[in-house]
Amino acid sequence: MTQGPLTTEAGAPVADNQNSETAGIGGPVLVQDQLLLEKLAHFNRERIPERVVHARGAGAYGTFTVTADVTPYTRAAFLSEVGKQTETFLRFSTVAGNLGSADAVRDPRGWALKFYTEEGNYDLVGNNTPVFFVKDAIKFPDFIHTQKRDPYTGSQEADNVWDFWGLSPESTHQVTWLFGDRGIPASYRHMNGYGSHTYQWNNEAGEVFWVKYHFKTDQGIKNLTTEEAVNVSGLDPDSHQRDLRESIERGDFPSWTVQVQIMPAADAATYRFNPFDLTKVWPHADYPPIEIGKLELNRNPENIFAEVEQSVFSPAHFVPGIGPSPDKMLQGRLFAYGDAHRYRVGVNADHLPVNRPHATEARTNSRDGFLYDGRHKGAKNYEPNSFGGPVQTDRPLWQPLPVTGVTGNGEAPVHAEDNDFVQAGNLYRLMSEGEQERLIDNLAGFISQVSREDIAARAIGNFRQADEDFGKRLEAAVQALRG
Repeated sequence: MTQGPLTTEAGAPVADNQNSETAGIGGPVLVQDQLLLEKLAHFNRERIPERVVHARGAGAYGTFTVTADVTPYTRAAFLSEVGKQTETFLRFSTVAGNLGSADAVRDPRGWALKFYTEEGNYDLVGNNTPVFFVKDAIKFPDFIHTQKRDPYTGSQEADNVWDFWGLSPESTHQVTWLFGDRGIPASYRHMNGYGSHTYQWNNEAGEVFWVKYHFKTDQGIKNLTTEEAVNVSGLDPDSHQRDLRESIERGDFPSWTVQVQIMPAADAATYRFNPFDLTKVWPHADYPPIEIGKLELNRNPENIFAEVEQSVFSPAHFVPGIGPSPDKMLQGRLFAYGDAHRYRVGVNADHLPVNRPHATEARTNSRDGFLYDGRHKGAKNYEPNSFGGPVQTDRPLWQPLPVTGVTGNGEAPVHAEDNDFVQAGNLYRLMSEGEQERLIDNLAGFISQVSREDIAARAIGNFRQADEDFGKRLEAAVQALRG
């Protein structure tokens, strides 16, 4: 900001910013003191509604660099040649906590990445886990209600959490992830990121591929134990945000190796797992991850509110060559994210500097509304028009998919090896004895807090179906804690 006199919001110079105007010395304050009223009114409005989920977060700008030729799979311009760089903004977050909650808690971490490409912004919105708790967006509000504060007690309740998880066995895989060693990352720099969902890539010839994104930390995986996290949260609730900011300030730029798993479209129908089920992974032996790029974070935001809190991301923000899949959770998020931003930040949230395209220009016929900046000037606001307005390209961003059957509330298709427990059991058996012991201790500590035996038994039963040893050891640990 340039030096000069302090002014009002309208630019008038301020004569006295220390004393409000009164009716005589010691008299009541006058309503004509517009500086006082302006400052108080602005202060009352400095906070916008916090995100219902992912409220607590931190972010940074960076650069994505292509390191491998992926043009056989996608026509996306920002992926068109080795060495090409694209500006990015990445927001990390916890899921369940409020805006003022601590960073070092057992919770998934949101991974919201914006690519400012020459064909418009591409948003990739995932987590630090490759799977999620539910597979259909219709269950998402119920799930989040169990994680947030109970409307009667005002606290998160173990009964609510384990009642829902026990009655939703599809959550067993993600819960096993969450209560394992990676449930509390030591920092945002020391964790992986995942697109989590399956997305469509399509090339110049119109061929379709299904992809999953992986961002592998170059700093190495580091985590906190439950005891370490309690200590860190008490001493420095802002530990993750501080670590990210300070690492960039000292020039220690965090980076991730970007990989994708690629499935030819024809494989999807007969793959042993439903490839569009968010509670499942594609085992690497089936579709090995291929390195395609590097992501580096190298610039901090100048203002947390303007660039982190007002940043918005939507999985519906695609570019040519990339599109959605039939993943039912993703399909719901295509609507829900944009709707949340229109409510929380405003209908023109995408006009804000952190959100608007940086490498191209948005050309729409939308006008007016909260935060509208008049950018269109006198241009016509309809299409088609004969005044030189923007026109359609006649080429969709992604390829259409064939559909059959009747409408209705159907479950997602079940493939040969689909069930709610097999991948959770595989994950448990991949763990070392020490990792298994800590997983069981973490789960038992939480399950033992529920007030009803049937809720605890049902929760334990899901883990027993994943692996008999898992369930047996967990039951013993819970019984020991419950006396």
